Amino acid sequence: MTDSSPATLRTSPPFAADEAAMLGAWLDFHRATLALKCEGLTPEQLRERACPPSSMSLLGLVRHLTEVERHWFRQVLDGQDLDPSGGHWSAEFPDGDFDLVDGADPVVDTAAWQAEVAFARSAVEGVPLDAVGRGRWRGNEVTLRWILVHMIEEYARHNGHADLLRERIDGSTGE
Repeated sequence: MTDSSPATLRTSPPFAADEAAMLGAWLDFHRATLALKCEGLTPEQLRERACPPSSMSLLGLVRHLTEVERHWFRQVLDGQDLDPSGGHWSAEFPDGDFDLVDGADPVVDTAAWQAEVAFARSAVEGVPLDAVGRGRWRGNEVTLRWILVHMIEEYARHNGHADLLRERIDGSTGE
């Protein structure tokens, strides 16, 4: 990650705010937490695997969450018809975001993640929480509220993985 990483801008969510502001703040907090866990590491460290048989790495988490952001905000909320080959996975490599990091470029992948985060922030601006996305998930209509709560859960779960990965790499804990 670079020095301009959102980790340096991480702020705690407000204790009192309307629901949309609260959900957005918690999602941004978790996005910044992932950036913080990756900050200051070499490309080799970012690619370092957790432990066999897991292929999980910090770079894999960044790549995975890029796909998650892309799916929920572009495809489900905005209704974009995305080319499935545009991501890090395929029918041949369904876990390509994790499995194919050995030759991946952390700068490129971080920029892609940050671009998807920027798109997501723009896509939700001014949209009511009860608004139904233009796309569907497994045949179901999904509201922006559901997407935001799911994204917070997704990041929180993976930030737990990131905590363990970072501690294994250099002993850093906390944050």
